[in-house]
Amino acid sequence: MTTQRTTGRRKQAVAAAGVVAALLATAACGGGGTDEGGEGGAAGFNAANNKVAQASEVKKGGELKFAGVQDADSWDTTRGYYGFAWNFMRYYSRTLVTGKTEPGAKGAEVTPDLATSTAKITDDGKTYTYTLRDGVTWEDGKPITSKDVKYGIERQWAQDVLSGGPVYLKDVLDPKGEYPGPYKDTSADKLGLKAIETPDDKTIVFKLPAANSDFEDMLAMAFASPVRQDKDTKSKYGLKPFSSGPYKFQSYTPNKKLVLVRNENWKQASDPIRKAYPDKISLTLFTNANDMDQRLINGDYDLDINQTGMSPQGRTTALKEHKGNLDNPVSGYVRYAVFPQSVKPFDNVDCRKAVLYGADHESLQTARGGPVAGGDIGTNMLPPSVPGAEGQKYDPYDMAGADKKGNVAKAKEALKACGQPNGFKTTIAVRNNKPVEVATAESLQASLKKVGIDAEIDQYDGAQTSGIIGSPSNVVKKGYGIIIMGWGPDFPTVQGFGLPLWNSKYILESGNNNYALIKDKTIDGLFADYVTELDDAKKEQLSTEINHKVMEGGYYLPFVFEKFINWRGNNLANVYTTDNYSGQYDFVNLGLKK
Repeated sequence: MTTQRTTGRRKQAVAAAGVVAALLATAACGGGGTDEGGEGGAAGFNAANNKVAQASEVKKGGELKFAGVQDADSWDTTRGYYGFAWNFMRYYSRTLVTGKTEPGAKGAEVTPDLATSTAKITDDGKTYTYTLRDGVTWEDGKPITSKDVKYGIERQWAQDVLSGGPVYLKDVLDPKGEYPGPYKDTSADKLGLKAIETPDDKTIVFKLPAANSDFEDMLAMAFASPVRQDKDTKSKYGLKPFSSGPYKFQSYTPNKKLVLVRNENWKQASDPIRKAYPDKISLTLFTNANDMDQRLINGDYDLDINQTGMSPQGRTTALKEHKGNLDNPVSGYVRYAVFPQSVKPFDNVDCRKAVLYGADHESLQTARGGPVAGGDIGTNMLPPSVPGAEGQKYDPYDMAGADKKGNVAKAKEALKACGQPNGFKTTIAVRNNKPVEVATAESLQASLKKVGIDAEIDQYDGAQTSGIIGSPSNVVKKGYGIIIMGWGPDFPTVQGFGLPLWNSKYILESGNNNYALIKDKTIDGLFADYVTELDDAKKEQLSTEINHKVMEGGYYLPFVFEKFINWRGNNLANVYTTDNYSGQYDFVNLGLKK
């Protein structure tokens, strides 16, 4: 993701930290205000965290009211890259397969949507065949065809017109970049992509040049939604997408208001995923997070669409007075420092490890907001939501154990081993529009000083991320030895999380995300094995191995497995968090209470 890729590949805006950690810890233990059972209609603290709250109380009808401080980058399914937008898009767009509408890890499992079943996979994992359900229609009642699905996917090739979204399918189906995209397609029907075949209106066949075991996870994402050619307004499509789901656009004013109403031509019998409880769904956008949080607390709105946690002010009030309305999910994101090997002395693994040992991990956790609003101390680089993750059980540097406050002796030993016994100077790069990241950089700076590493902090324009830290040549020019960043999975696998960060082929001259410039043949080889492995147990094992190799290289200092404090309105029913959207509430079947 680009400038808003603040929480990983799924673009989201991050709430600032700054609440006293002690207050948060007290609230987490049940102190201050509302008890665990909730009050005034609230279901209770963490009542919807990986479980369903108030499922039996849901009614048909009413208006579900979202609030937010960040509009989508685009509501066009091809172009959107914010996680909350992908979540919301399921109201008006369908895909061949999608995530299950179940809480926690189950939600990340693939299940049929437009298709009658998950893929029939043949040809050693290179051919995927689907049949479309009967009765699936567009908002004008016309049938959705296999050609509509193909065309919607082909739009990913039109990067000159529809930039900004993920390009996984483009990379997997056309690795040589031979197809020019539908707008430059010379075939009469504009369906010239050879890797997708549509023998009839109900059948679609994907022919992969090489097997990729996460291919169906990719097809479950919003960018694989159908788009009808005669309704494609190209760069303007995000202003009013044509609906294949239970809701359609009534009105949209960017950065102000979006209203969805029922699509009368959607049929429940054709859709095993969506219950379509509300009659109307609205999104109101605010310029001030504190304002929005107060309106949520007042009951004027039901939930925050951005799902990145309440602001410090709202969070403090809610934890004291309305704890029963709060959930504290693990977000699926890892916050970290990363060490570009192009900047000396970080080309030496022991100099990198000196930072890992010298850092005060408790102080870094506090800077992120403490254990409740910040998250558990990060001990490795694989988010807990990704199969193969081990959480804090894998802690090779004792970051959450004996050395959680840092280990000066070990740090100085590492400095000797890397030929810098007296320490060294370096620069920490941090975005100036992320107060929580600046606080983290200051914490790291203070602990490194104790071991002889003098780190200057350089705050840069967060809107220019891809051209500043995403440019390896600029990183060298600025002497950025430490970069503060974070990442979350596009889809919950090691490929959906780690490929852009750790694979050598993803090192780019601009828009680079492999900041450490990792060129490790073992890691590349493990990824190559992973993408062709079809056995789930072996895939998990490979994921674990990749994470271990990354940590052994000392390329990253993880801060936290990030957590959020999210508001759940008293009127909400059938609420639960899902790993499919990195700990967000699953929007698609939210309803209002009877």
